[in-house]
Amino acid sequence: MNGFNRLIMLILALLLIAIPVLLLLIGFGVLPANQVNLYTNYRGGLGVLGGITIADFEDLTVKLVVGIVVALLTLLAGYLLLRELTFGRRLSRRALLEEEPGWETAITATAVRHLVEGAARETGANSPTCRLASDKNRYEVGCDIRVPASGNFTEISANSSANIRRVLEDQQVPLKDVEVTVQGTASQG
Repeated sequence: MNGFNRLIMLILALLLIAIPVLLLLIGFGVLPANQVNLYTNYRGGLGVLGGITIADFEDLTVKLVVGIVVALLTLLAGYLLLRELTFGRRLSRRALLEEEPGWETAITATAVRHLVEGAARETGANSPTCRLASDKNRYEVGCDIRVPASGNFTEISANSSANIRRVLEDQQVPLKDVEVTVQGTASQG
């Protein structure tokens, strides 16, 4: 997702959360209503909303639909906001492999993840799942694997770690650490 789309989603999420919070702050007297109205003319919008009365919603179905729409808008705002805010470790979307002006070469995080999963499969690991984190433009790689029932957990884990490190270093991907975790045996289905 490009930066413009992310910006629009973040603004939408903040508006869906900020407007009700602003109205609550005005309603509880935390913010002076006259001063806020001077800048936002919120009373005009409230006048339109004030024209809607509970008598307009006599039917239970209409009340239920309005309640569902409000709940969905609230969930959408929370989802959009949490999706754009990053908690925990940051992930660099791409890393520069060559920094020579005019010859810059970059690799995306998705490409690094595919390289890691392919390197783990080469050593006999099944169902590799990769996690990436960035620390000063170097990747910290975590890979969860499953081992065939007849395989040696320790050997496949160590081989996967070494192969992941080798593949990423061959591709000149800046690497900090590789951690491979065996999640269990692979299903036979």
